[in-house]
Amino acid sequence: MTDADSEDSNALVAAVRPPSGAHRFVSAKVLIRILAAVLVLVLILTLLGVFLVRRSFPTTDGDISLPGLNGEVSVTRDDSGVPTVEASNSHDLFMAQGFVHAQDRFWEMDFRRHVTSGRLSELFGESQFSTDSFIRTLGWRKVAEKEVAALDDKTLAYYEAYAEGVNAYLHDKSPTEVSLEYGVIGLQNGGVEIEEWTPVDSVSWLKAMAWDLRSNVEDEIDRAISQSTLDDEQMADIYPDYPYDTRPTIIGGNAGAKSRAAGSKGNGDSKSDKGKADDSKARKSKAAEDETGDEAHAGGEVTKTPSNLGELKQHLRSLPALLGVNSHDIGSNSWVVSGEHTATGAPLLANDPHLAPAMPSVWHQIGLRCTEITPECPFDVSGFSFSGLPGVVIGHNQSIAWGLTNLGPDVADLVVEKVRDGEVIRDSGDEAVTTRKETVKIAKEEPREITIRSTRNGPLISDLNGPHRSVLDASTGANTADTKSGPADEHYQLALQWTALEPGNTASAIFGLNAATNWKEFRQAASRFDVPSQNLIYADTAGNIGYQAPGKIPKRGKGDGMLPRHGWKTDEDWQGYIDFKDLPSLYNPDRGWIVTANNPVTPPGESVQLSDDFDYGDRARRITKLLRDTMAKGPVTTADMSRIQGDDLNPLALTLIPLLEDIDAGKDTDIAKAQKLLADWDGRDDANSAAAAYFNVLSKTILDEVFAPKLPDAVPPAGGSRWYLIIKNQLQKPDSQWWADDKVDNRDEALARAMDSAWETTEDLLGSEPVTWRWGILHRLTIRNASLGESGIKPIERLFNRGPYEVAGGSGEVNATGWDASVGFETNWVPSMRQIVDLKDFNHSQWINLTGASGHAFHPHYADQTEDWAANRTRPWPYTPDALGRHTEDSLVLRP
Repeated sequence: MTDADSEDSNALVAAVRPPSGAHRFVSAKVLIRILAAVLVLVLILTLLGVFLVRRSFPTTDGDISLPGLNGEVSVTRDDSGVPTVEASNSHDLFMAQGFVHAQDRFWEMDFRRHVTSGRLSELFGESQFSTDSFIRTLGWRKVAEKEVAALDDKTLAYYEAYAEGVNAYLHDKSPTEVSLEYGVIGLQNGGVEIEEWTPVDSVSWLKAMAWDLRSNVEDEIDRAISQSTLDDEQMADIYPDYPYDTRPTIIGGNAGAKSRAAGSKGNGDSKSDKGKADDSKARKSKAAEDETGDEAHAGGEVTKTPSNLGELKQHLRSLPALLGVNSHDIGSNSWVVSGEHTATGAPLLANDPHLAPAMPSVWHQIGLRCTEITPECPFDVSGFSFSGLPGVVIGHNQSIAWGLTNLGPDVADLVVEKVRDGEVIRDSGDEAVTTRKETVKIAKEEPREITIRSTRNGPLISDLNGPHRSVLDASTGANTADTKSGPADEHYQLALQWTALEPGNTASAIFGLNAATNWKEFRQAASRFDVPSQNLIYADTAGNIGYQAPGKIPKRGKGDGMLPRHGWKTDEDWQGYIDFKDLPSLYNPDRGWIVTANNPVTPPGESVQLSDDFDYGDRARRITKLLRDTMAKGPVTTADMSRIQGDDLNPLALTLIPLLEDIDAGKDTDIAKAQKLLADWDGRDDANSAAAAYFNVLSKTILDEVFAPKLPDAVPPAGGSRWYLIIKNQLQKPDSQWWADDKVDNRDEALARAMDSAWETTEDLLGSEPVTWRWGILHRLTIRNASLGESGIKPIERLFNRGPYEVAGGSGEVNATGWDASVGFETNWVPSMRQIVDLKDFNHSQWINLTGASGHAFHPHYADQTEDWAANRTRPWPYTPDALGRHTEDSLVLRP
């Protein structure tokens, strides 16, 4: 500042300085003016914020003109904002569903569209380029295009009508009128142009659903990595067989029981599930060699692939998990009880799919009703839909109800390809690697062209270099030297063969389920439900119950799917697909109930080979026990079904606690305090339980101290049913090698150390007074917006995320609020919704969603169901016109 500037500044200060004696009076007036200005500014900003937030809220009352309709359509909403659409023809019904989905959830739909087509970089910039490249390598959208081209005329008409409704809602709306997220994206990366919706956009979502339920790709990777350092006995310990003698199968029902199902078919030529697993574990693993792999590509920019199995695993986990990071905690519970055991004399059906929490919930509740049921308009269905997809995925119609859990068949293989000079080596003759180029647009940057390479087995997704080359030995017992022979330019890559990368029929199966009125029609629809393969449970108003395993499941050659197979050996190739008539089925079993919880379908040898990677049955066994106990006391009610859904007994507690009580505390006061805390605990992971908090810290500590140091870094113990079984098995072996290390020699010493460490950890996490400890504090649930919820910008995250909520339950429990013990205690997977269907009177059914009907932040129905969900409370599910009328809060008429 110059002297002149200083003089001017001083003069300005003097000019505004009040005269002596008036200082206090003028300061007060200035202060009032400043405060008034601030208040006005805050008011203006608040009103502006409210306007920007609320301008995307949809109109749900009154009349709206919707060109393209053939007649009037009514859309009523209940006090949860759940819509019911009624139309006189199927075109108008699905057009209105598209309109309503766009009203409530279009940003979610558009975000999914960008994920499934590999276009996230257009919204979020260069940070998403590798994700887009991987999704394009898999080619989800290209498969969806083929599926849409193959649709029958009726099904295609449903998808086209749905797209018409979406686009009618979008017409003449700016992005910020559609959803608040567009405004945030616009501030970060410039304006966003919303494209019209198409049937391909809808069908592509089925590929994402299949990806997140893709079964055992990560298991293959983990086994391959583990076999590089563990011997056969250790591998058998950490990948135990399913305990068929103590835990149930779906068809057999009771633990150790044999199937009595006439509809359960087997294939005498196929090996049993257990036999296959034993074969793979008998293979001798070899030491890894640290090799430097050849460059996978030469010349030009190509899709960058991970360089080894560990990197591939991390890459898979980093992808947008629309349903959740792949885990055995992604599963579901479903069960059905026939009328002979219920208070109403009609079946009751329960279902709660376990997926990653997302804001908004992955599910959108809706009713779709034809004014008159006709062959042209056969729908009177209510339940849970996916925004972006016409129809109802889980629910009931006027005659039947159904639920889904993940079947978990082995439908995806990693295939080791031997590549030389642009050709894939085969024992039947070498084949050219196929390539295609795609352009990825990137916000604020120039587009990039990528080259995607594939073999007949599937896209090439990873190189195979470094220590994980030993997978070639482990998978078939080959000699390491054999894998290193050949020309210097020969190298190995991994291709992904996956049934979802071939055109399928699930896009039409949904409408078949929605319109089915009996078991025969239900099975006809199920026969088209090929990807992802699901356990389908069934009940109808005539009193029948049933189960069907559908899906496009490969018949295997010499490869068993437990480890990556050799692409150059054609006798390991898939040999076609299992016929639907050979897949397990069960109708009206004598016992009067069916439970599915991702456990094996049949005991070994009683059906075709489906997989070796099932859930280890804690949930299935617990549900079965609770059902049998309930039936022994009296008829089953909807309240009983709800109580079972909320059961939070820890699967490890009742086995481990007696051993902990016998530990000699000596002078260790922390162990003594832990024993006192656990003495009166009932083993339930209640959110308010101090003992549950300590016990779960202890179970994680056992994994961290006993098992993790002996495993490769890339496969840390994550907890859940498999690891609970591993711990239980080792608890029976006090002198097992797993317990010993350089500080302790046996089980009891290891448990004493873990108790001491866990007490200290719990104090660090929750304070020194156990009276203040709560499991819910550690096991909090934050429901994050799938697109912006982890942006790293706290104000944006606060706009769209909700929580944290303190929740009960845990991994392996019926109330499956799963957590990853290798990371922490936060809830990562949840019952994404709950339904209980009463086939005597559908109006007495109950349901709840994780969040709410709306996808608009700050809308009254954005998260209005979450508190009830967390408390395991359900809400009425009105169905008939009279019941809907009693619950109607808003009524909208759509006119042509």
